[in-house]
Amino acid sequence: MTQGIDVVGVYVRDQDEALAFYVEKLGFRVHTDVRNGDYRWLTVQHPEQPSFQLGLFKPGPPVHDAATAQALHEVVAKGAMPPLVLVVDDCRAAYERLSGYGVEFIQEPVDRYGAVDAGFRDPSGNGWKMIEARPKSMSQESK
Repeated sequence: MTQGIDVVGVYVRDQDEALAFYVEKLGFRVHTDVRNGDYRWLTVQHPEQPSFQLGLFKPGPPVHDAATAQALHEVVAKGAMPPLVLVVDDCRAAYERLSGYGVEFIQEPVDRYGAVDAGFRDPSGNGWKMIEARPKSMSQESK
């Protein structure tokens, strides 16, 4: 039996706005977009990682009451949720490309811990770290 994580969700204030950001600016693809009354199950996936979906979920009914939904919107907008990590081949080139698409960075690329990383937030406030992939060492490749 195969098991694994299929979907990880983030809370967004507006699913259409989030969808446009993740598809048009970050290059993700729509995987699932299903509505059931006011509830919308919306997932996207990175084109190079088709077995994993990122859920773009709006807090509210039927999962949350109005007070909880409001609290979640506020926490996300403050950037208080744990950051997501996007691995890229060349952080500086990706920074230039995404900046050109209008992605607002909160941290320009910097060298640290043997890699290059940058930080940005989506329109809802979710934080992202964009980290340059480290080349595999010979010992890692032989495993």
